[in-house]
Amino acid sequence: MRIARFTTGDDPQYGVVTGDVDELGIPSEDSMIVALAGDPLHVGVNLTDQEHQLEAVRLLAPVIPRSKVVGIGRNYAGHAAELGNEVPAEPLMFLKQNTSVVGPGDPIFYPRQSSNVHYEGELAVVIGRICRDVPVERVRDVIYGYTVGNDVTARDLQKNDVQFTRGKGFDSFCPLGPWIETELDTSDLRVTTHLNGDLVQDGSTKDLIFDIATLVAHITSVMTLLPGDVILTGTPEGVGPMNPGDEVEVAVTGIGSLTNKVVARD
Repeated sequence: MRIARFTTGDDPQYGVVTGDVDELGIPSEDSMIVALAGDPLHVGVNLTDQEHQLEAVRLLAPVIPRSKVVGIGRNYAGHAAELGNEVPAEPLMFLKQNTSVVGPGDPIFYPRQSSNVHYEGELAVVIGRICRDVPVERVRDVIYGYTVGNDVTARDLQKNDVQFTRGKGFDSFCPLGPWIETELDTSDLRVTTHLNGDLVQDGSTKDLIFDIATLVAHITSVMTLLPGDVILTGTPEGVGPMNPGDEVEVAVTGIGSLTNKVVARD
């Protein structure tokens, strides 16, 4: 099931995207979105009689995390190597503010403080229930679904600071979308990023150093996760700079694609 958050010009709503999809998870041109009554994370999937053509609505970030986005660093060996880092012995966690979340088509604002902002295409996990100390064998019980993420990073600030908060936490530095896919085998999903139409990242979740179950178990041994919290699972090699005027598209097989343009912040 594909759960989206959208607007027709009024208040945001949630809906279920219907119709056929291709191998990348892209719906057909005649796909529809059926509105839901309330937030499905809290009240379940309650269909209404409101229906819209998908192309006639504006998609928003499919979830606004109630408290946090948990990022995972260096979770692909190739990415760790390209930045001159060792593979961590355990998952390397950092936090992105929930105010960094934007949706499909929203601008990524290039901050005045940086001169080296990078894209990082990733598979993102959406948590479905309050959870703490989740054992590996029960992780699937606490996952609501999956979406596409871009862990935008001011690389120069990340290197200069002691921790990652500033370099990864600017407003608009966490695009998510286009929707949440609730049923997905994540063992071997292709993760790609295109910059201005050119393929710059091409990886697979089969190469994750720490798989999703391990990540959730590790994170919840430290902190409580709430419904709507998001985990960014790490990026494959090929990260690089993007500049105002560029367009970046991240795609994950079985989910879809997420496109944002880079805009200079006034």
